[in-house]
Amino acid sequence: LSRRRLAVLAVFSCYSLVNAFQWIQYSILSNVFAGFYGVSFTEIDWLSMVYMVAYVPLILPATWLLDTRGLRLTALLGAGLNALGAWLKCGSLAPNRYPLTLAAQAVCAVAQVFILGLPSRIASVWFGPTEVSTACAVAVLGNQLGTAIGFLLPPVLVPNTPNDIDLMAHNISIMFYGTAIVSTLLFFLTGVMFEEKPKYPPSHSQAVLQTIPPEDYSYKQSITNLFKNTAFVLLLISYGIMTGTFYSVSTLLNQMILSHYEGEEVNAGRIGLTLVVAGMVGSIICGLWLDYTKTYKQTTLIVYILSFIGLLVFTFTLDLGYLIVVFVTGGVLGFFMTGYLPLGFEFAVEITYPESEGTSSGLLNASAQIFGILFTLVQGKLTTDYCPRAGNLFLCAWIFVGIILTALIKSNLRRHSVNSGIMNLDVKAVPVDSPVESESTTLKIQSTL
Repeated sequence: LSRRRLAVLAVFSCYSLVNAFQWIQYSILSNVFAGFYGVSFTEIDWLSMVYMVAYVPLILPATWLLDTRGLRLTALLGAGLNALGAWLKCGSLAPNRYPLTLAAQAVCAVAQVFILGLPSRIASVWFGPTEVSTACAVAVLGNQLGTAIGFLLPPVLVPNTPNDIDLMAHNISIMFYGTAIVSTLLFFLTGVMFEEKPKYPPSHSQAVLQTIPPEDYSYKQSITNLFKNTAFVLLLISYGIMTGTFYSVSTLLNQMILSHYEGEEVNAGRIGLTLVVAGMVGSIICGLWLDYTKTYKQTTLIVYILSFIGLLVFTFTLDLGYLIVVFVTGGVLGFFMTGYLPLGFEFAVEITYPESEGTSSGLLNASAQIFGILFTLVQGKLTTDYCPRAGNLFLCAWIFVGIILTALIKSNLRRHSVNSGIMNLDVKAVPVDSPVESESTTLKIQSTL
């Protein structure tokens, strides 16, 4: 195994972190930014939802680029656009510049398209069979950590000062310029650290894939194969429901907390931090568990059911008047709901091998964005017109549907079978007088074994 794999994973996790931070930094301060830019809460919500909207039409071109041009170029695009969007935000530090900050956030949203589909690809290409699920969990962890910091840091850096707009602009500038400097540094590190693949394949499954000539690969056929795979289609919908719910809860958390606990912007951020940090622990535990047991369907179903129970408990304890209860229930909800994210990625790779990891991950994320947009709009409307409980119960109903769909998935662990040596070889007879073809066939069989 290549030592560089750890550096590749670390750099990716860091710039994924910054991208997630930029996604949530507006929503957790929705009341502050609504006052600063003089716009409605719905327009602030769109600063989060633009991430979801941009992803859906761009994911197919992005996965095509990943499959045809490779990992390094895709990583550079993600890190570069992330830095560009951060610097554009530095030009939006005035109350009448909401359109500019929306455009900057849209650039960061495009960067996200080249980020979210990479964890399973990086794990498969660079890491061995006994660490691939853990590596995928760590790659997803970077994104979750960015969301956690996005919940914690902005309320501290930008306190609500409605009577002093100049001070508010100064505080926002510290956050924006700091983000831009860090994201630029990570772009240069990406250029230095990222390579297309290690010198030697880290697993049998990767060795088999590298024997397939590039001209034999068809992106269109790969998409068709995925949608013909019933198990993947069921996972596509159930993953979209769970992750879309997480996006919606994260976007509207500030509004939910402040509706019951007025003036608690900082604690709303801390609750979001608790939710995501608990999810990071859940992600690592789930990744280690999968590497040890390979029980993909069973683990995914159990985590789904526990997420449903966690959301119900969070919903019915939100208005009790005790913030400590919200911290605890939010942590439990985050542990299971966020811990589910790497499970979905790895489960998809297992049931769709040898199709591209980037393509399956990209489609899963596209489903998540679509459900995230719909859930955020509907939950936001229910929360505004009625109460947070109505919006959360709407999400609970959908998660129950996701449990049923997950239970219907028939698990066929193809990649695990290859790495375990459980496979069928279809060897064609080769004429004795064809030494070149015979040698080529022998080498392919040896690499496969």
